[in-house]
Amino acid sequence: MMHPDATLQAQSTEVTSPLVSVRLRLIGHMEAWTVNSESVLPPGRKTRALLAIVALSQPRPVLRSRLAELLWSRRPEEQARASLRQEIHRLLEVLSPSGQDILAITRDSLALRPGVVWVDVEEVLRATTANPGSLALLDSELLEELDGVDPAFDVWLHAERERLRDRARGVAETLLAEASAPETLIQVAQQLLSIDRAHEGAWRALMRAHAERGERGMAVQSYDRCRAVLADLIDAVPSPETQALLAEIRSGKTVRPSLPVATQANDLRPDTKVIPSRSGVKVGVLPLTLMGTDDSESHLALGLAEEITSGLARFRWLFLVSSSSVAQVINESRDAAAMRRTLGLDYALDGSVQRFGKRLRITIRLVDLQDGNQIVWARRFDRTSEDLFSLQDEVAAEVVAQVDQEIQLIESRRAIRRPIQQCSAYDLVLRARPSMARLDHTNFMQGGEMLRRAITLEPEFANAHAQLAFWLQFLLQNSWADDIEATSAEAVLHAERAITLDPQDAKGFAIAGHVRGFVQHRLQEAVALHDRAIQLNPNLAMAWALSGMAFIGLGNLDEAERRLDRYKQLSPMDAAAFNYDTGFCVIALMRRNYEAAVIAGRAVSELNPAFSGAAKPYLAALGHMGQEQEASIVLRRLLKLEPGFTIKRFLATTLLEREEDRDHYTEGLRRAGVAEE
Repeated sequence: MMHPDATLQAQSTEVTSPLVSVRLRLIGHMEAWTVNSESVLPPGRKTRALLAIVALSQPRPVLRSRLAELLWSRRPEEQARASLRQEIHRLLEVLSPSGQDILAITRDSLALRPGVVWVDVEEVLRATTANPGSLALLDSELLEELDGVDPAFDVWLHAERERLRDRARGVAETLLAEASAPETLIQVAQQLLSIDRAHEGAWRALMRAHAERGERGMAVQSYDRCRAVLADLIDAVPSPETQALLAEIRSGKTVRPSLPVATQANDLRPDTKVIPSRSGVKVGVLPLTLMGTDDSESHLALGLAEEITSGLARFRWLFLVSSSSVAQVINESRDAAAMRRTLGLDYALDGSVQRFGKRLRITIRLVDLQDGNQIVWARRFDRTSEDLFSLQDEVAAEVVAQVDQEIQLIESRRAIRRPIQQCSAYDLVLRARPSMARLDHTNFMQGGEMLRRAITLEPEFANAHAQLAFWLQFLLQNSWADDIEATSAEAVLHAERAITLDPQDAKGFAIAGHVRGFVQHRLQEAVALHDRAIQLNPNLAMAWALSGMAFIGLGNLDEAERRLDRYKQLSPMDAAAFNYDTGFCVIALMRRNYEAAVIAGRAVSELNPAFSGAAKPYLAALGHMGQEQEASIVLRRLLKLEPGFTIKRFLATTLLEREEDRDHYTEGLRRAGVAEE
């Protein structure tokens, strides 16, 4: 047994607090020592598990019902609670030599009293890049001898192990990204590998650092160790990037130098090097659980999982693992930690199917495996079971469209938290998205800088070109472009470049179609590009919305409405609704349904008051209705967003092709007080 002094080598100064009376080691073999070096470790595995749960949950108390579920999941509730009372009594007895009341016990819950127990896991979780010393405590598996205490406890323990590893891994990865000297790289890479033996980035850093020091044999040896570890842990081989580095080292060529650390967090200088990273996330879809149904519904559960997997695979930045592969990995408890550890998943989709007579209830949820297995999105579908194939298609389409949006939002937030010097082109595109959506001029312009920087880093990154084309189109639409002709030409250039670089990317074609229509005023060609986008990915809400706008321009309002309705069905809470929903306002205006246009205009303006595009049809409808007071308010807001907006400027930028549509729109603006020139 390890002496308690050995556990204190990396502890923080907080351990010296006079309140601390017990030091608890949960990493590796569990240990509990008083300040007088007397062991107070419970002899029974259940009692140890009880102490571990309470310790890892602090400072939050743990409900007795939760403890009973985790430790006696196979017993009736009353028996489980009785067993819990016995274990609490044993725990109090074994902790009595500490000289303090360690546990705060109420009728409903248990907790550790604040400040009286030092826990090694807490120290690891407190590690930062500025103070990483406590990472050394993570030298073994969490509670490595407590597997098999109870099936429910095993599931909980897997999740806790992943939470601890993910936190430590994140700190170590940041340290590795900031390291430059080969000696430091070797030290940090070895630290990261002690946390995650299968971390290929750390193995490559180790190979590169040895090669830079002229230790080519050590570099090759590191590759061999990497190959053996990957084969042993996840039955995989080193990635092409790792194999290419090995070939580079063996050839004797100069190995790329370590990346420098920039000095300012917001430095976007062209010469700043960034760390390359993958350009997407990995998603797995589990077969749905049958609840209250017989095996006759199993084909629906499996079919839905496969349909959702196929639909998500059409999004170029999502990498899908087949649901059959996921099913082989998970056990009956549907262990999320195992999916992340074995398959490298970032997100998992799970759910259930329930039957109520002729109706089915399908529940789908998205679990973020990178952040404590949190449920970040959920949706319930109540449908009749008369046409199961149509039901399957309908549910899968809506799930796919909304999950794509949710993951993009989460990944954008993660990219923003990442130091910009460590951002890849992919990260920069993600960071630019919120800047574009807010339409604040300063942030919007910074978003454009990020997109240009992404293209500088990866000139053949199709999505960066597509997003820059979209950004330039917004620049024109908001009248923020200094040189309209040059900006228009640049938008066209990047839109065409995007679909050339990736002719299978639906989003690239949707944006190219919008640029072709809005910037070049070639709507028939725009419709062809939009149709290509829908063919590539019929669940891309953006393609339906932007194509609906093109049909508004052509004067085909019925088709425009059909396409916009489809977008809304796929993604009712779309992040870009302030832009797309403006189409409903224009349709109502063109149909002379001014009251509906005003209602739609108000709603869209509330979604994003900084978007001037929604104010224009709203204002025109108010003009036709003679609502002078409200029109005056809307006009002032519009002129604040677009100073100098006139009828002439509107006619130069509008999508409307038919003369009667243009005349009707401008007459409404004129009646609302918009100047001619």
